[in-house]
Amino acid sequence: MTISRRGFIGTSGLVVAAAGAVSGRTAFASVPEAPTMKEASTQAPLTPTSGPDYQPVATLNGWTLPWRMNGDWKEFHLVAEPVERELSPGMKAYLWGYNGQSPGPTIEAVEGDKVRIFVTNKLPESTTIHWHGQRLPNGMDGVGGLNQPHIPAGKTFVYEFQLRRSGTYMYHPHSDEMVQMAMGMMGFFVVHPKDPAFRRVDRDFVFLLNAFDIEPGSYVPRVNEMTDFNMWCWNSRVFPGIDPFVVGKNDKVRIRFGNLTMTNHPIHMHGYEFKVSCTDGGWVDPAAAWDEVSIDVAVGQMRAFDFVADELGDWAIHCHKSHHTMNAMGHDVKNYIGVSKKDLAKRIAKIAPGYMPMGSNGMGEMGSMEMPLPQNTLPMMTGFAQFGPVEMGGMFSVVKVREGLAKNDYKDPGWFKHPEGTVAYEYKGPKLAEAPRTEGPDSGAPSVDWRVKDRRKPRLGPDGRPLSGAKTGGHSNH
Repeated sequence: MTISRRGFIGTSGLVVAAAGAVSGRTAFASVPEAPTMKEASTQAPLTPTSGPDYQPVATLNGWTLPWRMNGDWKEFHLVAEPVERELSPGMKAYLWGYNGQSPGPTIEAVEGDKVRIFVTNKLPESTTIHWHGQRLPNGMDGVGGLNQPHIPAGKTFVYEFQLRRSGTYMYHPHSDEMVQMAMGMMGFFVVHPKDPAFRRVDRDFVFLLNAFDIEPGSYVPRVNEMTDFNMWCWNSRVFPGIDPFVVGKNDKVRIRFGNLTMTNHPIHMHGYEFKVSCTDGGWVDPAAAWDEVSIDVAVGQMRAFDFVADELGDWAIHCHKSHHTMNAMGHDVKNYIGVSKKDLAKRIAKIAPGYMPMGSNGMGEMGSMEMPLPQNTLPMMTGFAQFGPVEMGGMFSVVKVREGLAKNDYKDPGWFKHPEGTVAYEYKGPKLAEAPRTEGPDSGAPSVDWRVKDRRKPRLGPDGRPLSGAKTGGHSNH
């Protein structure tokens, strides 16, 4: 892990920063260090070196916040501040986050821990933090004005509470929420079970779903947008900038995610069925867990699923809303599929050399094109793998299952080497017979009657008069 503060790694570090202005608590004049992280790559899990044992989580394109022990209290320090985040190579955004990144670092602790979290505000306006899903004293819940004063710019507040249940949670502001969350202020909070054997897995991944509307050439999100987002992100990254989930063959794997966008997301993983194991409401009883290959997560919800990685390969994982696997997508583009633009293209090329018409045969051609783009934006679909363009963007990544990985090896192993005879291939045999087609209006076969019939109206004969015996009025609801 690369952290800017030397000596503050693990659970036993005792480095103390200079005294800060801690609101109302002179006893806490010495606050813990506030480590920062500038890298956008997945950092190795922060394995505990003292205290209860647990399997630490790997934050996708993120990291876990180190802490110090101060008596019975596990102390963390979050700094709310403007940050610069690379969404994917070629595009950066000016966001708000915590400790150098958006989303902020993951907080990990154990059921029963007493946590003290120092929050320093380096934003140009007031803020708070709400601990989403946690049971705690009402005055620590973080709703500005309701449960606590807002944290003014330049001030540090302290949150103290005991973790009463294990599970999957998150944190985010409840102060000027529309702006601050739209600017990227959020983070993950994992509480591990007190019993190290309870629902334990070999690899545990976490990430948050968030979204931005960033116009090409600009860097700051449009915070007033409600529905028309063009950057659908996992941990403020879009494909191909999203790291893969690297797991060893036969590892038991858990993937946890929370949704802080403005719509729901059906997350689908290829190659496996999985069991839904946890929500922000708590653990799902194993007897009640159900098998899925896609799980929907609504706004403000957390979901987790488990599977055993017994199928080698590079397995796609993505949101199944098709527009959410695209980057910088303009939703007001007209549909030209089936429209020939050859003659028009020739005329336009005379006054605009290099002009290329697009969309007549679908948009897949964009995946292999490397065209000039406006400053600080991304292609709508991009990314290459061993067989060519992937034609994806946004909320898309790959679960890479490999044999022989070391326990803490999360490095990208490259593309999967397929065994001989296991890749789909082009058929080059004798010409195939025409496939049978359903008879219908456009099939070239005799047409069937596709018209909707209203049983309340009489059937008419060739002369336009009602046929004898036909009903001429009335209808039944039964």
